[in-house]
Amino acid sequence: MTPSDASVVLTGAAGGLGSAIARQLKKDGATLLLVGRSAGPLLSLAQSLKGDPQNRSDVDVLVVDITTDHGRAAIIDAAAARQANVLINNAAVAAFGPAQDLQPELARRMLETNVLAPMLLTAGMLPMLCSRERAQVLNIGSTLGSVGVPGFSAYGASKAALRIYTEALRREFADSRVQIQYYAPRAIDTDFNTPQIVAFNKATGSPSDTPEAVARQVAHMLNSESRQRFAGRTEALAARLNGLFPECLDGAFGKHRRALESLKLTPGAS
Repeated sequence: MTPSDASVVLTGAAGGLGSAIARQLKKDGATLLLVGRSAGPLLSLAQSLKGDPQNRSDVDVLVVDITTDHGRAAIIDAAAARQANVLINNAAVAAFGPAQDLQPELARRMLETNVLAPMLLTAGMLPMLCSRERAQVLNIGSTLGSVGVPGFSAYGASKAALRIYTEALRREFADSRVQIQYYAPRAIDTDFNTPQIVAFNKATGSPSDTPEAVARQVAHMLNSESRQRFAGRTEALAARLNGLFPECLDGAFGKHRRALESLKLTPGAS
């Protein structure tokens, strides 16, 4: 779908990656419904994107919590009013640290945001999207959802769930008007990464990308309608190898275990 034909619902729009995606899609000519929980950053982003005072309808804001029934219903109503034909499930919560330190409240919040909310929002929007001439659902995953990395057991599990959901959905809607897509970034240079994660990535030599570079890839995916894409050649290869021979990669994560231990994380760090 060309950007000029896209009416996009973008969740997690106020975050570092979300705002970069919004700027890229707006530059490419898409209309946007920016969704998030933080009114201040969301409104500031929308204001910065509204260039033409005669055409303010190309960017709109909806401040809601996507983990609630009320919030998702509001998104669906607003999307219908704007005749949305693209849903980008980008909102996410991070979790990092030793597996034994995972706190129940963080685990619940992460799974609700990273897995349950996009599943239920997508389910609610699918009838509307199926009525469009063309429509797309793009789920933002992670390479950690395909390769288990020490320190990211819970977060990786949430993204693995989203990946499998996307895969099943793509096959279920293969003969429909709705294209189902999955993009898996590697580490991104945003505040989503805590200082502990930044230190861990540095210690393990894990590469990262700017949010602008990732946003360009997201825009490319929408335009090309490709089904699945992983950031980085090494990460894409690791995901394929891990899918075929997961035990063969077990020995490659010694430095990750050592880095995790050396950080001396406090319980519940994320």
